[in-house]
Order: sequence, then structure tokens, then C-alpha cells
Amino acid sequence: MSETTLQGLFDFFWADYSVITPDAPKIHALLNGRGETIVNDHIAFRTFNIDPIGVEALGSAFTAFGYSTSGEYHFEKKKLRALSYAHPDPMLPHIFISELLTGEFSAELQDIVHGLVAQVPAGRTGGDIFTDLPTWAPVPFETYKRILEESEYAGWLSAFGIRVNHFTVLINALKTFGSLQEFNDWLKVEGFVLNESGGAIKGTPGELLEQSSIMARRIPWKFAGGEMHDIPTCYHEFARRYADPATGELYRGFIAKSADRIFESTDSDKAV
Repeated sequence: MSETTLQGLFDFFWADYSVITPDAPKIHALLNGRGETIVNDHIAFRTFNIDPIGVEALGSAFTAFGYSTSGEYHFEKKKLRALSYAHPDPMLPHIFISELLTGEFSAELQDIVHGLVAQVPAGRTGGDIFTDLPTWAPVPFETYKRILEESEYAGWLSAFGIRVNHFTVLINALKTFGSLQEFNDWLKVEGFVLNESGGAIKGTPGELLEQSSIMARRIPWKFAGGEMHDIPTCYHEFARRYADPATGELYRGFIAKSADRIFESTDSDKAV
């Protein structure tokens, strides 16, 4: 499948994400029922740092539509690097793409990952990297579990390939909630499970960004040989941004230590 417009890509992303993240459309339906208009703060992706699917390769799908790099982030413990992208139009969502530093893991994991990436056609670029699913053939469940032992991030990526990891509701745009804490309390009442790693709210007004997320749910997923196993899929995130005193405009960046905790929303021992 080939999408030639930015909106076409976003529509594709939401449709694919909604199917494997059942909580996301539920939350949107509940918000719509309150009369809210939902604004997406950012869309996030995971990948490996290997051509042709490294961060810059995936980012080129968005720079072609006017996006530019807005920040670089490093996660030493999880062995990740990430770039964020912003568009001159403030109504368009930020893009956050992280990549696993594959070379910092065991030779076994590296061999498995290179075998997966070798299945991606070298000429695949732009939006086709995202829309030509599946990215690679289903992995054996035992391989998935082996990768998971070294990296929750890599295990998730081996199973799902290159697709949206999460969408993010911009709390600033909501009219019936006065704070992210109030929104989180509402989510709990509605039966959603929050990521409590490092506290339900990551970041502070002083850091100009507060974030929270729900834990990923387990859904049946197909592995090699047609085996079906329940594994954590994607999650939904929520962000409240504050005005940057230097510009008077909403802060457009991210906070690495907060993102580090948000990544744990797909951890297999915490998923619901």
C-alpha cells in the first residue's frame, strides 16, 4: 500500500493502531461523549538502527512533508536513541521515532534482528516503510521470548514490526478537564490501568511537559507457524504542555527521563 499524502499516512496509522489498541478508540468515544475535540500531540514509532529502517530513514517520510528534526534523545539503560520531528503548522502532531542500538546487545540478538531487517526491501522508502505490512514474517514465539529477555523494546518490535507504538491526546485541547491529574483520575474511574512507573505523571510544569499513559493490553497475536499468543500491544499516551518562557509558546520538545518511563507501558510483566 502506498500513501501519497500526509493525511493519508495519518489516517492509515490511526486505523492500524485502533485495531490492535482497543483502549484507544474506547477513550476517544468516551471523550467525544463529553463533547471534547481530540487533538493529537504526537505519534511514536520504534525501529532498529539498521538500514533501511533506521531513525533517519523513517524520519524521511515526514521531512518530505515539511517536518524537521526538533530534538535528539538518548536512553542509556534501554540502549535507545531517538529523534523528534516538528512541523511548522502547530496543529500537526509531533513525530517521535526511537531506535534500538542493536550493536550493544548479544551476538544472538543481533543475528536475529539482522535476519528480520534483511526481509525489508532495500528500495522501500518514505511512507511505504510504514504501510507495507507486515514488515517481516512472523517470528517464532520462542525467538520472541528470547529477545524479550534482553530488551522489552526489541521483543515488541520483533513481533509487531514498524508500526505506530502510540498516539497521544493533547490535554491542553480538552475543555472538561482542568489538569492531567484530573484526567488520570477519570481514566481510572473508567477502568483503564495507568503506567505508574516513576509515578502516574511523568514530568512537571517546571519542565514544561507532563505525560501519562495507560498500560498496553494483551491481545492474541500470530507468531510463526500460525501460533497465537497473548502479548502486550500498544498503549495510549496523554500530554500536557506548558508555555516556554523563552518563546511564550507551548514547549515543543520531550523529556528523556519521562519518555524512558513511558516506554515501559508495553512491558510484559505489567501489561493488562
